[in-house]
Amino acid sequence: MINKDFFQALEDLEAEKKINKEVFIETLESALTSAYKKMYGEAKSAMVKLSPEKNTIRVYSYKTIVDEVTDPDKEISLKEARLIKKSFKLGDQVLSEESTKEFGRIAAQTAKQVVMQKIKEMEREIAISELSEKEDELMTTIVKRIDNGTVYVQLSSSNTEGVMLPSDQIPGEKYSVGDRIKVYVKKIKDSFKGPQIQVTRSNIGFVRKLFELEIPEIAGGDVIIKNISRDAGNRTKVALYTEKPNLDPIGTCVGYRGQRIDTIVSELNGEKIDLIEYSEDPLEYIARALSPAKVLSVETNESLMASRVIVPDDKLSLAIGKSGQNVRLAARLTGWKIEVKPESSVQSVHAEEKEYELTELSEDDAFENLEELEELEELEPVDFSDDLPNQ
Repeated sequence: MINKDFFQALEDLEAEKKINKEVFIETLESALTSAYKKMYGEAKSAMVKLSPEKNTIRVYSYKTIVDEVTDPDKEISLKEARLIKKSFKLGDQVLSEESTKEFGRIAAQTAKQVVMQKIKEMEREIAISELSEKEDELMTTIVKRIDNGTVYVQLSSSNTEGVMLPSDQIPGEKYSVGDRIKVYVKKIKDSFKGPQIQVTRSNIGFVRKLFELEIPEIAGGDVIIKNISRDAGNRTKVALYTEKPNLDPIGTCVGYRGQRIDTIVSELNGEKIDLIEYSEDPLEYIARALSPAKVLSVETNESLMASRVIVPDDKLSLAIGKSGQNVRLAARLTGWKIEVKPESSVQSVHAEEKEYELTELSEDDAFENLEELEELEELEPVDFSDDLPNQ
């Protein structure tokens, strides 16, 4: 049967693996009860009780006290119960200790299986709990293996494996086994193989954490990242804001001789970064978001959250960007729909409007002349024949 060494092992597990001993005992009692019923049949109601203080394990069958007995294996009358103990009342349970000699071997095997299984379950739960604290964090990892484009990384702080799918990688980056790379932990989930960490280098969380790591003013809250829009591997726009009047948020992020921003760009494999100063004024914010293009004017329709931006003709392609990248990122950053127009198209429209006004004016003048003619036609004709000389 189970001896004191078994209970001492539970004490050691609690100390080493931080697994509560009481959890083991409850699980063991339930498992041993099931094993006992399987061995002796389900007819009796039975329970197994472990007592770590006395280093004992006991098996009890029990009957519930009822008014009228319908199942003698599980019920006992109040009259019979009071022959055992006078203080019994309806609903109480009458326990009878069972012999455990034959049950000893089965109990020992069951206990071993339960303990091993529970250790695995508890270790998994503890691992997930500890790893959940790493969610939304930046971690340094080592590339462990690469399989069909998926990169598996080893977290330096544990033996847990992180998974970086192709969609979570920066386009164009190449990885080799043994490389040390920074990753952003975006999700932790449980699987039949244990906790699985989904990591990424392609989302905006990765950029945000890089800025917090490299720029103390952002980590400390003096400079705030209002929003980020990103086309991984190509371009990222970061909207910055500060309430401190003497602090330049963009200059702070650029750093002395560009050292701070260069470190971030290097980690992003040369990805271009546009630093945008955030403004509460949507006209100004939209104009800045289209950087590096120069903007002449911005008109907005607040009800539609739409805007029209006018740029110099020679800056149109820069404002729109390759395949619309720049204007698309600006729209994501600001939350406004953005339509970009060249200055010449606006001037052409104004010229057409002016021509239309001139045309309307000449027609009005013609109409006034026509009215004067009609007035003349209404006058009675005058006969000048008497004033003519006789022929």
